[in-house]
Amino acid sequence: MAKQAKKEQTAANAPVIKVITVNRQAYHDYFVEQTVEAGISLVGTEVKSIREGRVNLRGSYAIVRSGEVWLENAHIAVYEHGNRYNHDPMRNRKLLLHKREIVQLMSKVATKGLTLVPLKLYLKGGRAKVELGLCRGKKLYDKRETIAEREIKRDIERIVRGR
Repeated sequence: MAKQAKKEQTAANAPVIKVITVNRQAYHDYFVEQTVEAGISLVGTEVKSIREGRVNLRGSYAIVRSGEVWLENAHIAVYEHGNRYNHDPMRNRKLLLHKREIVQLMSKVATKGLTLVPLKLYLKGGRAKVELGLCRGKKLYDKRETIAEREIKRDIERIVRGR
């Protein structure tokens, strides 16, 4: 068992990270000011669905309720080979953070008007993790500006490759 864990780690002694899904809509709708890694409390069939990559974070968010952080509106598809004890795809899932991290997030969300948005879901050392972003909403003109910058970069890269 210990030999397997050593195989899963890279040369720099860091666990292998396998990205399952990225919430690209969040990067379009929000400015990400800070990120935090959190574990997720899951049931067995949810883990199997995540390993198959059947997860959608679009429209999901995290909320601090009674000293705990909860992931809401995240869709983890029902496991096809599951039995009658299969999970509800849209259930709220508890996120695992240290108490000081929860207090810090709670204060920033309350005072600065920021939102907790899941940006990525990945497997790190065999455990499911979610990257939460402390985000500020973009205005419509900010979104247009971001799209224009992306198109300019793409045009410059085309010109450079052409030469």
